[in-house]
Amino acid sequence: MRAFRQVGEKQLPNPILYMAWSPKRDLIALANTNGELLLHRLSNFYRVWSLQPNENTGKEITALAWRPDGKIIAFSLGDTIKVVLCDAEKAEILHVFPVGLPVSCMHWMEVQEENSGLASFYDSEDESNRFLPKLPSLPKSYSTTTKIFSEEKSDEATNLLGEVRLNILVLGGPCGFVELYAYGLYKIATVKGIASHNPFSGYCRSLCLSSDLKSLSVITEVRSSDDDPEIHYVQLDTGLLSSCLPELTRMARKFTHISTLLEYLRLSLTCMCEAWEDILLQMDLRLTKFVQEKNTSTQVQDEFLELLLWGHASPELQALLMNQLTVKGLKMLGQSIESSYSGIQKLVISHLQSGSEALLYHLSEVKGMALWKQKYQPLGLDPAVIEDAITAVGSFTLKANELLQVIDKSMKNFKAFFRWLYVAMLRMSDDHVPPELNKMTHKDLAFVADFLAEHFSANEELFDRKGKYFNVERVGQYLTDEEEDLVSPPNTEGNQWVKFLKGSTHLKESPLLFPTYPQKSLHFVKRLMEGTIELCLQKPAEVIGKSVKEALRLPLYTVPESSENTPRLFEMPALWNDNKASMHYVVFCMPEISPSKIYLLRRATDPCRSVPNGLIAIDLSRPLNSSIDDEDPAAEIPGNGTYRCLDARLYDAETLTVVLQGQEEERILAQLPLSAALRSEEEFTWDTTLRLEQQSGSIPSQGLVWENQWRPLDNMKAQFVAVNGIRKVSCVLSSNLRHVRVFEMDVEDEDEEEEDRQEESQDITPDQEALEESLTSQKDAGANMEAQEGGEADQAAEGGSRDALEHTSSSDTL
Repeated sequence: MRAFRQVGEKQLPNPILYMAWSPKRDLIALANTNGELLLHRLSNFYRVWSLQPNENTGKEITALAWRPDGKIIAFSLGDTIKVVLCDAEKAEILHVFPVGLPVSCMHWMEVQEENSGLASFYDSEDESNRFLPKLPSLPKSYSTTTKIFSEEKSDEATNLLGEVRLNILVLGGPCGFVELYAYGLYKIATVKGIASHNPFSGYCRSLCLSSDLKSLSVITEVRSSDDDPEIHYVQLDTGLLSSCLPELTRMARKFTHISTLLEYLRLSLTCMCEAWEDILLQMDLRLTKFVQEKNTSTQVQDEFLELLLWGHASPELQALLMNQLTVKGLKMLGQSIESSYSGIQKLVISHLQSGSEALLYHLSEVKGMALWKQKYQPLGLDPAVIEDAITAVGSFTLKANELLQVIDKSMKNFKAFFRWLYVAMLRMSDDHVPPELNKMTHKDLAFVADFLAEHFSANEELFDRKGKYFNVERVGQYLTDEEEDLVSPPNTEGNQWVKFLKGSTHLKESPLLFPTYPQKSLHFVKRLMEGTIELCLQKPAEVIGKSVKEALRLPLYTVPESSENTPRLFEMPALWNDNKASMHYVVFCMPEISPSKIYLLRRATDPCRSVPNGLIAIDLSRPLNSSIDDEDPAAEIPGNGTYRCLDARLYDAETLTVVLQGQEEERILAQLPLSAALRSEEEFTWDTTLRLEQQSGSIPSQGLVWENQWRPLDNMKAQFVAVNGIRKVSCVLSSNLRHVRVFEMDVEDEDEEEEDRQEESQDITPDQEALEESLTSQKDAGANMEAQEGGEADQAAEGGSRDALEHTSSSDTL
């Protein structure tokens, strides 16, 4: 027979608010009252890493969920109203996005439906890699607020997306709002006002989206007419998601690509702003100070032209050049300009242009999808809105090219100007002038003269706007995040194309030409592009959200006063989805009405399909140890056989994991088989005008047999449990939220294990024996080191994350 085996126990320093098992590995994520996110391994409850709270993300964790592939953990923050995606392997924050309201619960599911159409779609879903180059990674030297594109690899968006199969992060909060995010990144639906018929009362306590996308189960707390809190079960019909699954998946992946590309362009522009240095403004500020302090009425450009033509400088100009600017300062300024402009130029060419091209590619494909109205119009794709987004991206690309031209012209101008000024200043100080710098042609003289005439003319209007008379440096104005027009827009008087467009009445308003916004900065055009694309992304979420309808509402019971101090994240009812049977399960208790009963509600994921025996009560007051060998005293269940349920979670479709309390305060962890109860033919007729607690007497009740699937929890006031039936593990938490025990649930008895070992040993090769011995010795060595290092290893775990989950930290010592 199978039995439980305790594999770890820990006294934690801070109360735990939430715990969730990884769907793929023997790892459990914990969130505590200090805002820390902790990752522990099943074996001995070793801590793998801890993620400390910070001001950028927040400190009040309100919900937690694993991505179905176990690679990313999502958690919400109540103080900053944000959702964070964290790398489960390295404890790095991958993505942060704001939400409209604080999140009270979340669920991350993966679509399980398979058919031939989907299979062929998955094989040929994304061909962008065939046509687009990989995006270059952003320079590590620049500080960014996210790690999405900062690694030495260019497939970051693909890593965040995960597999092609659609997965959806579902968020719930107050006022009955629910949001669905494809791949945890792109919002595909916004549902409002489901908590009650009054959308401004109540909030979502838990939710579960079925793997076939046909319905969404939500547990809500609402206020009754008597202002008492009531628990309702609501089933929402999400049939549009299910019927348009291939189209939804393609649209979601495209829009997720677009969202990540927008973030890529935003970070690239941030890097450009950081590459631009404040030292480049020194020339403008010093010339302004020179104008304010000089006693003559001579213009600044005349002063410099006299120096250029005759080699003579006024005492004021000479003092400016030799005492304030200095030869050394001029060389530093020239080097800064060359370094800064080169860095910005490379970022524009390699990042802005490549990112814009990829954005245009994906938006063009989305436009093609939108034109297939039969398939994509129900999802809210509008070709006109997408065309506006394409136009905005084209304008951004043109503005980036304009910035490249300004950088190229400025680098040539500054190089010639600084070369001449450097020679002039060397002559003023009677220093030796290198022969290669002493040669200056008439063409060079004319070039510098034109530069002085254009850039060194004092501008009174500019002084009123910016507090300076000059704008010698022309690149920084493109990178300022301001609504004002450019101080010095490019001169297009000699541009034949611009002249031709102004004279053409037909081309001037042609949709084939992207607007250029010559008076605006790159930041302004970027914001315009983001706003237009945001409208493009929002419309499907609104359309899909409106298609979600309430299919069923069942009032269950009033919230007992005894649960007011219970952490919300641990409260029942508990939701679970059976992928194979396409069934929603709801487990709950009504301690005020029937303290010794557990109720199990089942609903088909298809709202139109009925389920026989949809509601049953499991009676814990009946004898539960009838099948245990009476001759084995160790098998006796303590107490008198009457228990009340403290917590319950579905382990699988036929097993319920429960924490029970007897009349003598003893606590028991048990696995209750449900197969016999589910086969009952007794039906319950539900009057939806009344709460279930008002009809509890007519609910079919079944007694259960424990067999040997139970274990006393000695020396522990167990209260809550988290389970993972796929990994066959459970975690029990005490009532003070600090004491934790972890168990392997389906462990063979020692006799059966010995027999299996003997059978397996006959087939083991010498190489396998050597490998087994090596692994055993490594495990023993690790255990010895664990015992020796103790607290030091725990401090190291708190200090930072691990490079990989395979190298875990030692356990806490308290």
